[in-house]
Amino acid sequence: MRFIIKAGMLIPNNTSSDSLPITKIPTIPQPPLNPDFAYNPNIQQLLTGKQLLFDDIPFTFDEIQTHYQNGYVTYRKGIVYKGKQPICARCGNKDPQQFASFPCSRCGETCLYCRHCLMMGRISACTPLLGWNGPVPDTVYPTKILEWQGTLSEGQLVASNHVVEAIRRDQEHLVWAVCGAGKTEVLFAGIEAALTSKKRICIATPRTDVVLELTPRLKAAFPTITVASLYGGSEDRHLYAPLTIATTHQLLRFYQAFDTIILDEVDAFPYTVEESLQYAAIHARKPTAAMIYLTATPNEKWQRECRSGKRAYTTIPARFHRHPLPVPEFVWCGNWQKKLQKNKLPQNAIQWIHNRIKANKQTLIFFPHIPLMEKALPILQQFDPTIQAVHAEDPERKNKVQKMRTKEIPLLLTTTILERGVTFPNIDVAVIGAEDPIFTESALVQIAGRAGRSKDHPDGVVTFFHYGKTDEMIKARRQIVSMNSEGVKRGLLDK
Repeated sequence: MRFIIKAGMLIPNNTSSDSLPITKIPTIPQPPLNPDFAYNPNIQQLLTGKQLLFDDIPFTFDEIQTHYQNGYVTYRKGIVYKGKQPICARCGNKDPQQFASFPCSRCGETCLYCRHCLMMGRISACTPLLGWNGPVPDTVYPTKILEWQGTLSEGQLVASNHVVEAIRRDQEHLVWAVCGAGKTEVLFAGIEAALTSKKRICIATPRTDVVLELTPRLKAAFPTITVASLYGGSEDRHLYAPLTIATTHQLLRFYQAFDTIILDEVDAFPYTVEESLQYAAIHARKPTAAMIYLTATPNEKWQRECRSGKRAYTTIPARFHRHPLPVPEFVWCGNWQKKLQKNKLPQNAIQWIHNRIKANKQTLIFFPHIPLMEKALPILQQFDPTIQAVHAEDPERKNKVQKMRTKEIPLLLTTTILERGVTFPNIDVAVIGAEDPIFTESALVQIAGRAGRSKDHPDGVVTFFHYGKTDEMIKARRQIVSMNSEGVKRGLLDK
């Protein structure tokens, strides 16, 4: 698409010799709001706080252009330049290898485009990003916003109060809560405070399954509030809502939308390794906005910032049932991979597993890599043929996890795919090959956090079978011991 500037506004024109793709126009003019213009409320709902492509919206170009010329729609460049370096305005990509060119029929030039966020629609040098510049949609709030009737533990209450204060003051705050501490409930008062102040709020998480799990819980807690649930293929894609739950990828569609963003599992893949998702979270918040981070396992940099006073944070060092976290036991098992090549597992690991099967105790066994896990599976199925294995690409993944929940599977072998986001009420946990680099401090803390989560079964055994201790193993155990110690000091544990 090509434009000319006429009477202080962009006018689409593909024939004039002085027309340019939007990226080559130095400054994008924004016409003043025309208060007499009758804007389309459906366009208002769709574009408020968004950055969308023409291809994303079910309105004609002429209608959008009319709204722009009356000041209600904004055009932004899809690709901007810092010197000679192109930057994708949507995802922040600066990597030259993540850009490519194609002969563009819209602008008639060889057009640069961003390959990094291509799955969300092509951003090119002639692509405008559309937003809204008019009044935001009216939202009617009930007198009573929060309907949740539960009570918080002492540790949860302290964190909840700090979240409320950070949201009211538009500040950043980290909630460092142990696995199973009940982080979702800690958010309720903060969400209520934001909605009461007519603030728009978003809970973002790296994984779709967490969005699907949180949505009904939040709809039950806030039954009179419109909740948008956004993930790949979601039917809520065009829904304007005061409360949004989204995968971090979906934040790429937002621009200065939210007064508060709650970022769940801030340590989890892919958020930790994709700079574009971190960029999206920053750009989806308004210039003055609160940012609440949730994690059980902050990285080392954040841990140092917490201890040095550079980062505002609250710890919840104990679970709601007031029992300590299971502390992992380190058990040397020799060169287990060499044994596995001979279709054997270390005898102490076999004995540990056999004891669980004999005691009818459900168990998760973590392996560092799929081929090793699949080689171990037939060995263990000799004890019980119903033992199964699961990994990220397994088409039966959800079915196997459900069977584990209904106790149809006594023992489930898994990769790190089940290190977080799943709860089984009464299990023991083992890691085979805990020395492998894939088992970071964060991963091992999360794995240990699968055990002892239920108030009816607050104890669980966690064993790391290894062929040599690593710093990550030691740091993971130290973090768990430290949380238990803090829980005792603060009177949050019964023993």
